[in-house]
Amino acid sequence: MRTSPSIAPNGVEKDIYLVLEDFGRLGRAWRETDEDATDRETLILNLLSGEYKNPVRIVAFNTAERWSRDVTVAIADELRRRYVEYDEVPEAVLEFLEATQRR
Repeated sequence: MRTSPSIAPNGVEKDIYLVLEDFGRLGRAWRETDEDATDRETLILNLLSGEYKNPVRIVAFNTAERWSRDVTVAIADELRRRYVEYDEVPEAVLEFLEATQRR
């Protein structure tokens, strides 16, 4: 029987973070991300630099440890803690923070 290749990285024992982005009339999609840019710190820096225009959900998973979870609120809390360190925060991040307060 033929099997398809796994989409999970082989041998990588780290937490992976992915962003669901809303593209308006085009719908929502999980953003394609370079493997080296899927860690928590890079995700936060990418959000603060304006990489994402309308993030709506963030998930983390670790295939080696066999878990996955919605980390949207946890990432929003971290962004709120770092907010004071930045002169300017992208409008998308401010909207993301506002939306997560309602959860």
